[in-house]
Amino acid sequence: MSTTPSPAPPTGPTGPVPLDGTREPTAADLAGSAAALAAGQLATADGTPAGPQRAAAVPGPDRAMVTAVPGRRATVALGDVLPVPASVRPEPGADFPLTVDTVIHAEPAARAAADRLATLLRPATGLPLPVAVAPAAGAITLALADPGLGPEGYRLDVTPTGVRLTAATPAGLGHGVQTLRQLLPAGVESPTPVDGPWVLPGGTIEDHPRFGYRGAMLDVARHFFGVDEVLRVVDHLARYKLNHLHLHLTDDQGWRIAVESWPRLTEVGGATQVGGGPGGWYTRDDYRRIVRYAAERHVTVVPEIDLPGHTNAALTAYGRLAPDGVTPSPYTGTEVGFSYLDPDRELSYSFVADVLGEVAALTPGPYLHIGGDEAFKVPADAYARFVDRVQPIVAEAGKTVLGWHQIAPATHSPGRVLQYWGTTATDPVVADAVRRGARVVMSPADRTYLDMRYTPESPVGHDWAGAIDVRRAYDWDPAGYLDDVPAEAVLGLSAPLWTEYVTSRAEIEYMLLPRLPALAELGWSPRDTHDWAAFRRRLAAQGPRWETAGTGYHRSPEVPWPVAAVPAPRVPES
Repeated sequence: MSTTPSPAPPTGPTGPVPLDGTREPTAADLAGSAAALAAGQLATADGTPAGPQRAAAVPGPDRAMVTAVPGRRATVALGDVLPVPASVRPEPGADFPLTVDTVIHAEPAARAAADRLATLLRPATGLPLPVAVAPAAGAITLALADPGLGPEGYRLDVTPTGVRLTAATPAGLGHGVQTLRQLLPAGVESPTPVDGPWVLPGGTIEDHPRFGYRGAMLDVARHFFGVDEVLRVVDHLARYKLNHLHLHLTDDQGWRIAVESWPRLTEVGGATQVGGGPGGWYTRDDYRRIVRYAAERHVTVVPEIDLPGHTNAALTAYGRLAPDGVTPSPYTGTEVGFSYLDPDRELSYSFVADVLGEVAALTPGPYLHIGGDEAFKVPADAYARFVDRVQPIVAEAGKTVLGWHQIAPATHSPGRVLQYWGTTATDPVVADAVRRGARVVMSPADRTYLDMRYTPESPVGHDWAGAIDVRRAYDWDPAGYLDDVPAEAVLGLSAPLWTEYVTSRAEIEYMLLPRLPALAELGWSPRDTHDWAAFRRRLAAQGPRWETAGTGYHRSPEVPWPVAAVPAPRVPES
């Protein structure tokens, strides 16, 4: 997790970021992007407009003002997808064009995926793309039929006479929809109609994930982000086939989820954030909305209630929880390790049981994250007793324990998962916990922490774990990172974005992109497809897509970004 804070980001002149990427965006650039987002000028990540208006091109982190270049609508190659598919068999000359007559055919069980596909493609193509139950000639067909590729796998067949997407589960269909989306030109990300042609490359893709747990974490406690910002992050995850959103809901600076039995947690504990802003929190209905939206996109929400440390916001709300019984002042700084619940008081466990019980009841996913890191004021034996008491509370709520790897020394709880955020390849305590039955989600801070700066000159972020540009995020193996932890004990990986210095949607996206697709490919694609040169080429092709959608990103010099055009709006026929 986050430790020593970085210096405040530098500021500099405002204005569009140069096409050649000669400078990083300044804090003022990012603030300008945030203002544009607040004004509703950008589209959501899944292509739907964020507000009533959208500028043709809005400068954001590393984005340039560009104009359309007529006539450049090349068909995407079948393998030019992120994450790279497990198997790609192109069929030259077997392309399938979308036309005004194209129908999306889906049996009732596949209807949700078909509707999602139509929603993604209609705005840019301007095509009606009706969804029908009855078979139709020349249709895009979605079907729940087991292609033998596991619970999240799918098969996509593109021929001149039709397209067929099959999967054993709705999640598999959802992942196939995202692949199909990427096989169309970048203009498909436009929220308004642009010229095609809209052509899918011919051939067959058979695809399935390497790891079952592929995720990212958003810290909404240090700086609060509203429901719409969280939903936009969900869209980014779904686009790259990530299937878990870990929400860091509580910390010293803020408590962000309503708990009916302890209402002051949000009324008092949620009323501030780093720097002393107004903070905020999610009502139960807000949280349900996030969970539901994520589930529709096959993303599981993992809520984190950080214990026993990182609890100042809770102690501010209820002073009787403080070890000395004295209510602390609200905390708006960035230091860690000073607050904790007393492991020797029964009140602590009553509080934990109430909170985890209510959060579990709102969360359909299997995991409850109990934090467990940086409890520096709690002696080791007392810490172990605390975790030993809390793990059964999680089990009684019907959930599986997930915690930062500091919980490793505690007694094993069936199915429990450790999230490893260390920066060394050797951790005997974690290895011992694995031998006792624990499994691991990999989040090494010097590879996956999305709050780390890209370079020392980046305008936003920490640097305690070092700079993490795209290649460093990409060039490692989650299954082989930790000594004495066998590959079969590794569930997957997760990329945390801590927000001590991340304050806006524009800054979130600047820190996510382009590292998120790099980590997504590690989680999804077979290890034998790992190839930096091929990846950076495919990643470069995502730049025009983000620009078309109005999404800011870091134009890493490690990636050969094209000087791509944002498609011009279609001129209506007179």
